[in-house]
Amino acid sequence: MLVRQCVLRAPSSCRPSQSRALLSTRAAMAEHTNGNGPKGAAAEPTASTATGPRNVLGGPLGCCCASPYKTGYFRDGFCRTDESDFGRHVVCAQVTEDFLLYTRSLGNDLMTPAPWYNFPGLKPGDKWCLCAVRWREAMEVGKAPPIYLKCTHAKALEYVSLDDLKRFALDLEECSAAGNN
Repeated sequence: MLVRQCVLRAPSSCRPSQSRALLSTRAAMAEHTNGNGPKGAAAEPTASTATGPRNVLGGPLGCCCASPYKTGYFRDGFCRTDESDFGRHVVCAQVTEDFLLYTRSLGNDLMTPAPWYNFPGLKPGDKWCLCAVRWREAMEVGKAPPIYLKCTHAKALEYVSLDDLKRFALDLEECSAAGNN
């Protein structure tokens, strides 16, 4: 069985940039070794559409920022993705100790600082864009952290059902009150 792993990237700003980060296929493969998306599936363009990236409820994608460092594949605070993001970092979660220990046991240590990526390490309560497949795996073994629907990219629905995401949503009442259920 292939061990799935999502690795960190160096941070940038907390606003979606107009330019997309460009990674070579080789660099992307070195950085992300899970590649569990559907074969041949093209990622949604992140900043090139008139409406911008959408969340799992169909609304605009909200920021999943966590000071003092930024999350997301592009390190802009948003769980955006493109074809170079083999891990599909699209689920905005508030990480828990159970999840952090679980993902570390699978080879992805998000707790230990990685200075070469300017990454201080996560602690319970931090918000972070997680790989959709890793979040689903954690859900299947009872270790999934809670999530934010408004900040979780619509691409997550290719890996996890909306009903499953809603069961873990911290913002479900807020979304329901706004008519986004």
